[in-house]
Amino acid sequence: MAEPLSEQIARAFIAACEDELAAPKPGNVHIYAPGHGMEAQDFIASAAAAAPHLAAADASVGARILGAVEATWARVGCNTNLGIILLCAPLAHAALRAGESGLAEKLVATLDSLDSSDADLAFRAILRASPAGLGSAPQHDVAAPAQISLREAMALAAERDLVARQYANGFADIFGLGQEALRDARARGRDRETATLLVFMTYARHFADTHIQRKFGEKVALETLTRFQEAASLLDAAHDRDSMFRIALELDRSLKKSGYNPGACADLTVAALFVDYLLAILPNVHKNG
Repeated sequence: MAEPLSEQIARAFIAACEDELAAPKPGNVHIYAPGHGMEAQDFIASAAAAAPHLAAADASVGARILGAVEATWARVGCNTNLGIILLCAPLAHAALRAGESGLAEKLVATLDSLDSSDADLAFRAILRASPAGLGSAPQHDVAAPAQISLREAMALAAERDLVARQYANGFADIFGLGQEALRDARARGRDRETATLLVFMTYARHFADTHIQRKFGEKVALETLTRFQEAASLLDAAHDRDSMFRIALELDRSLKKSGYNPGACADLTVAALFVDYLLAILPNVHKNG
């Protein structure tokens, strides 16, 4: 009997999270080094807890987000994965949509269908997770009842948050930049861990990380962007995995010493890996009944 699609999606989410942890992403938690008071096992446990809620067969996007966040808190007692959940919930919902359209098209339809109830549930999840540097907004603050759709609310935050920006641009950076980096790494014969590192570095060299910006300000975020661009150039010139990992881990130690965590770029990396897994699953859905 074929495995239900919801279970395949849950496994894909867990696999994407584990892949992200297996690469030495500078400044983030990974299997080579803890960071910011957390260890890789916290994120592995969080992925397992969140997966069934993200991939539930008949749930709204908002319900997926809130269920996954609450399950994460029940398991690990801290915010390990809010950005990941906010990105992967609409992707999981899109993958479960009926029809012959591709994943990107289904994702746009999912984003277009979001309403104020999705926003209410997502706001509750964000308040529960209490992310660093959340602050408040003059309009449509997450502490107040939602009066607009979740996509509209995210669009208002798009300039200051890379995760929110994906809701506004149809996940263009996930389906575009992320998938291109993954394909390029594979074409160059990179293994899974190195390919994941290169996807992360692609985001980190293109964007000033908005998690760092919220916590430390724009100046630090831009300085960190420059450091990532310099490290990425070194990675471009490196030819073997060991050299690439040494470069990444040297920057990792330096960033963690300062407390800088490029968490938004890590969130985008998980989403890009999740899309890659979903694209491998979806062509087989109709063949498997």
